[in-house]
Amino acid sequence: MREIVLDTETTGLKFSENHRIIEIAALEIIDFLPTGKKFHKYINPQRDVPETSVNIHGITEKFLEDKPLFKEIADEFLEFVGSDNIIAHNAPFDIGFLNFELQKCSRDILLNLSIDTVILAREKFPGQSVSLDALCKRFSIDNTQREKHSATIDAELLARVYIELNDAREPSLNLAVDIEDNMIDTDFNISLLQERNLGSRVTKEEKQLHDEFVETLGKDAVWKKIRNE
Repeated sequence: MREIVLDTETTGLKFSENHRIIEIAALEIIDFLPTGKKFHKYINPQRDVPETSVNIHGITEKFLEDKPLFKEIADEFLEFVGSDNIIAHNAPFDIGFLNFELQKCSRDILLNLSIDTVILAREKFPGQSVSLDALCKRFSIDNTQREKHSATIDAELLARVYIELNDAREPSLNLAVDIEDNMIDTDFNISLLQERNLGSRVTKEEKQLHDEFVETLGKDAVWKKIRNE
């Protein structure tokens, strides 16, 4: 099951006021495993970036001057996302902005199924904070690099939160991701499994790659326990 964890940064809160996307980050996960494949772009919004927004994400108009326009990266983005599920925190915000940008450059809008982690978290933890920071704290995910909002960092943190939310919801799932409490690796360091074929017989090479990956996990990782049984 291929899914795309996605986050954006924008010049403001409402595309109806002609605010624009200035950063997109999207990560591929398959069967709740980050594969290491990602899409990331900064984008020239062809407008000012208000100071109130700069205070949130730190991305200035000057920094974006030489970055591509959305229309120049639209096809690459659509190819990466494909028709797979999109995971986002407050998904209507990100999908709304993306569809606004796609329409402006005469591309088809996203019709992918979207999964909103805000809704998932509220179902799991009713009455409690479901901000990304609060969820990172709940799941002991190190978010100390998140001094300002960043689509790249936020997408990576959200991928970990989404995996944890699904683990809590489906205890029978053997999620092959065990993230140390004090670890942030922007590439997830799981690219060795990128070409795995879960639907076929495991080859010797695949088994070796899997064993090498298991060695990178924490001492209490499920796969280490299974291997030692």
